Amino acid sequence: MARPRASDFEDKRRAILDSAAAVFARQGMDKASMAQIARHSGVSKALLYHYFPSKDSLVFAIIHGHIVKLEAALAAASDDSAEPQAQLHRLVAVVLDLYRGAEHAHQVQLNCGSMLSEAQRAEIRMIERRITGYFSAVLLRINPDLDQPSRPLLMPATMSLFGMLNWVYTWFREGGALTRDEYAGLVTRMMLEGIGGVR
Repeated sequence: MARPRASDFEDKRRAILDSAAAVFARQGMDKASMAQIARHSGVSKALLYHYFPSKDSLVFAIIHGHIVKLEAALAAASDDSAEPQAQLHRLVAVVLDLYRGAEHAHQVQLNCGSMLSEAQRAEIRMIERRITGYFSAVLLRINPDLDQPSRPLLMPATMSLFGMLNWVYTWFREGGALTRDEYAGLVTRMMLEGIGGVR
């Protein structure tokens, strides 16, 4: 008979993942050790291995949890009946809000994903494609010419948008000159109007 999970299993698992993300973000996957992660998490190595048998499994769980949460938030915010310019702003704001407090997990996604197995990378890429698909769909509604077969610009436009979002953690400071929603408005205007529309 399988041993039942402790009532606080998910809370402990989440705390370990948060601690591991901080260690990986600071030191990188190669230099971080399971012993360091256990110390940072305040658990024994034996308990850490009970939850996660390897660094790879930790990295995968961090990235997977981060992007699954993002996909769910985008699905909840998506509304095909909304005016597309307003919908773009809303989706950008959702991403920026989900990045709040998730900087370490986001850094692990950007910097450690290549170290996963091919099967793990394939699963992550599948979710990432669904995430970018929300933005591609609304950009296509705004400008159908982005998807001309002779000059396919939809994917470059979509990934340029994510280029503005994915590195926010390196410079954005809460309480600074812009709120997250104000920055969402800035990004949206830059996408819709070009740099000449920024004001």
